[in-house]
Amino acid sequence: MTSLLRTLLAGSAILVMAGQANAETLRLLTWGGYAPEELIKKFEAENPDIDVEVTLSNNEEMIAKLRATGGTGFDLAQPSHDRVYAAQVEYNIYKPLDLSKINVDKMTPKLVEGVKANTTIDGEVYSVPHQWGTSGIMVNKTLAPDATGWADLCDEKYKGRTSMRLRRTILLGTAFGMGMNPFDLYGDKAAYQDMLDKVTEKLIACKSIVKTYWTGGDDLSALMLSGEVALSETWDSTAFKIYAENPDIVFVPPETGALAWIDTFTIPRGGQADDAAYKWINFVLEPENVKIMSASTGAIAAVPNGIELLPEDKRAAVEAAFDEKDIENLKFFANIPPGLEDMEGIALERIQAASSQ
Repeated sequence: MTSLLRTLLAGSAILVMAGQANAETLRLLTWGGYAPEELIKKFEAENPDIDVEVTLSNNEEMIAKLRATGGTGFDLAQPSHDRVYAAQVEYNIYKPLDLSKINVDKMTPKLVEGVKANTTIDGEVYSVPHQWGTSGIMVNKTLAPDATGWADLCDEKYKGRTSMRLRRTILLGTAFGMGMNPFDLYGDKAAYQDMLDKVTEKLIACKSIVKTYWTGGDDLSALMLSGEVALSETWDSTAFKIYAENPDIVFVPPETGALAWIDTFTIPRGGQADDAAYKWINFVLEPENVKIMSASTGAIAAVPNGIELLPEDKRAAVEAAFDEKDIENLKFFANIPPGLEDMEGIALERIQAASSQ
């Protein structure tokens, strides 16, 4: 009896180890909040043959990681819609999507078509939309009631109470605040460099105004909730997430138009788990999963009723931030031509290295 039990237990152990050995790993390269633990556990329970491994990143790091590895090391990445075309043309780090394996009919048609237009190369589509939102300014209305746009971040009257992130968004936003449209200059590198030089000078001069430069949404949330910072450049989702804690802190679409982004699903060229990647994409499109995802990100899912599927507090924050005029005034990020990001990187390095004036 004991011998038989040992044999059965040994057999069970072998089967368990065999199952683990056969498990496929889905390696996600994504933003913070885009792979909440609750969703990962639910996905793995529904797909016991797939383990999910998450690496948090941002646009610049995603491109750098995939460029360094020739598109290997990850199975699903989530760059923004304007960061796919040039990276693919320059570095060949992605593979075309098989749209027949994606429930595209559950996505917002306008966003699908917009992303396809930005990420189609030689007739092949490289991305589909996942979440969308905007960048603008977050304002504590009790501390900065008159703040309406990018220029306020460098206004002397808010000295020591503003914040921003030293990434390309602040370059673009500052350009708009100075009366320039950087997207109109994408086709002329000399004109774009001239614009960058003017923006760089402005942001170097602004260093004496800025309290601190934030690096992540949690950092910024703490600065705003503590009252250390009265207004900041921000993703709208960060503002939406803390609105329930302090309804005086709101997202303000700049008068020149909030910068609109769409984060995508894109499969790296060396990905080894395409089927698992497609399963994850379709999984997060399900309404009950959209709710979990949007509660985590604070952003709006690229599904027709995305705003309605936001948690109540975040839905209220969206309604407090935008009216129809603001929606019509959105400035969607345009595809970045090859070479421009290197120019922007030099500008950001100059700002970073400059001393406060």
